[in-house]
Amino acid sequence: MSMLPIITLPDPLLRKTSEPIERVDAELLKLADDMLETMYDAPGIGLAAVQVGVLKRLIVLDVSEDENDPQPLTLINPEILKLGPVGRVHEEGCLSIPDFRLDIERPSSLTLGYLDREGKPRELVAEGLLATAIQHEVDHLNGKLIIDFLSRLKRDIVVRKFKKAARGEASV
Repeated sequence: MSMLPIITLPDPLLRKTSEPIERVDAELLKLADDMLETMYDAPGIGLAAVQVGVLKRLIVLDVSEDENDPQPLTLINPEILKLGPVGRVHEEGCLSIPDFRLDIERPSSLTLGYLDREGKPRELVAEGLLATAIQHEVDHLNGKLIIDFLSRLKRDIVVRKFKKAARGEASV
């Protein structure tokens, strides 16, 4: 396994829609394993392939609270089939927008369709933090970021800050 560089705002790749995966093979599983290693090292609880510069519909997650008992999930071509009726506010961060956190309300449960590591179709019912993390990562696959939950003015301020940082200027 190897560490992958995580792309950050304002990289335009983060706004692209990821492509469906045609087949599950050794190369894809190596990417998933490298993404897991990168996510754990960051540290984070989820990572979409686009965040490491690969426009494929692949996400990895691990919301387990005990680092000695990891419970990694690899979700290939994830598709939210149903969102629950009850909302939940959670403070979200993003590995592609370092040191920025935001309270976001999302449905507290969902049903997800995806392919597992063997390429078999599966369904997963998720609640709480796992449901939030899945929605966050699926947003990445669709080119959406947590800053999109802000007003246009606040979003523009955040983007300007990251553009300045990318140019090597002092941030405000």
